[in-house]
Amino acid sequence: MPFNGFPKIRPALPSEYQKIYLKHIQENRHGQSPASRLSTALEGWMHRRIAKDARESNHSLSTLEIGAGTLNHLRYEAHNPTYDIVEPAHYLFNGSPFLSLLRTIYSEVKEVQPDTPYDRIISIASFEHICNLPEVVARCGLLLKPDGQLRAAIPTEGGPLWKLGWKLTTGWEFKRRYGLDYEVIMRREHVNTWKEVADVLNYFFKAVECSYLGLSRALSFYQVYICRDPDRTKCSDYLSQRKFSINMMSLPF
Repeated sequence: MPFNGFPKIRPALPSEYQKIYLKHIQENRHGQSPASRLSTALEGWMHRRIAKDARESNHSLSTLEIGAGTLNHLRYEAHNPTYDIVEPAHYLFNGSPFLSLLRTIYSEVKEVQPDTPYDRIISIASFEHICNLPEVVARCGLLLKPDGQLRAAIPTEGGPLWKLGWKLTTGWEFKRRYGLDYEVIMRREHVNTWKEVADVLNYFFKAVECSYLGLSRALSFYQVYICRDPDRTKCSDYLSQRKFSINMMSLPF
């Protein structure tokens, strides 16, 4: 089975990080510190690229967003009566003014029924966090309409420019505030590198376009992937093999 390194295991946090983790994540996602506000401004490039097709379309495109977080992407989207999200951390969007714009909220992508396929499935700064990424992308491939798109934006995790960027902003601010190394947080949060994300997308989709904010894919801050024509056989086979492997692991021997 391809992608034997998946699903990954998220590293545990030392106790001193556990005490501040939730507060930090909420502040960071909501742009409540100088460094996170700067990051939010740069992330606008990803949001605009992802939303471009919907804003330029003559009709509403049914949409599923993977890892919707605080719902901050919705401010970039055109009005859409068919906008669903997958987000397990409900505390991130509780109380959001964008909640009224959602049709359905799922905690996992496997909850989404395949009988109502989407024009587009989108994800912004989420795929680098997902431990079972191949399974999620395979399910996305099966949830798209024949001419649908998977549009995914990611930071260039594993690239030197991205690392320098967070070290000089969020990393410096975190060290000054808590006296702790932010790389411990990054290792927990970003379990996938940009190359791993790209490999997964190219395996399950026959047509993949990439744009980036920087000098090259490796020397960039962010990347956006537009994926078309999913290989449905590969998607189905991978999910079937995953199910078989899980069932085998549960056998008493």
